[in-house]
Amino acid sequence: MALMDKDLLKGKKALVVGIANEHSIAYGCAKMLKKAGADLAITYLNDKAKPFVDKIADELEPSIYLKCDVTSEQNVVNVFKEIENKWQGIDILVHSIAFAPKKDLQGPLVRCSKEGFLMAMDISCHSFIHMANLASPLMKKGGTLFAMSFHGSQKIVEHYNLMGPVKAALESAVRYMAFELGSQNIRVITISPGPVKTRAASGLEEFDKLIQRAQESSPLKSLADIFDIGAMVTYLSTDYAKNITGDTIYIDAGFHLLG
Repeated sequence: MALMDKDLLKGKKALVVGIANEHSIAYGCAKMLKKAGADLAITYLNDKAKPFVDKIADELEPSIYLKCDVTSEQNVVNVFKEIENKWQGIDILVHSIAFAPKKDLQGPLVRCSKEGFLMAMDISCHSFIHMANLASPLMKKGGTLFAMSFHGSQKIVEHYNLMGPVKAALESAVRYMAFELGSQNIRVITISPGPVKTRAASGLEEFDKLIQRAQESSPLKSLADIFDIGAMVTYLSTDYAKNITGDTIYIDAGFHLLG
């Protein structure tokens, strides 16, 4: 795990959504933001997921810990109301949520159902737009919004299927929001890690083969882990990155260079 200056983000308030367990990219981000001195708000999906996230909450000691199912308007609004009441503002939002029904994800794109496509787009893309809309008025001195993508949004990655166009839409949304929110000194950035063994990724067919191929063929012959991703999010949240916005930042040992 990378070393981190414990005062790098001292006084900053960060909301991280999408923690499912200790293997989640969102957990890696929350852990590194905490190590850099940020005050945390974290969420859990539902009562089934809560016991797994409770262990992480015990470790990270967030100031705010709430349920957030992004398919529930009230859940999402409640999170930002609590942030406004407790903190009066926010500096960092990390959105690390993606979902598609298994039958739509594992079949060819041309056979995905309308319902599955809309659900994947709503949870994986529009929920970030919605959270940005709620977070931006609370970023009174500016801030940084992060979304998580994958190289399958830009190039064909076998078995990525439905999530390819969904993540492409997410990356486009990031660019447009970076333009729209720039005047408020709010930066919007896509993080695009290489394949990481998370619960969500396990839904992809032949994911283990993708992991192996990424490690063997990437220029650095390695895989990024959740703490590499968290370290980059932390850096990009600081003033050292104050002129970076709208970009897709790859953390994949150069795997995306191969096309």
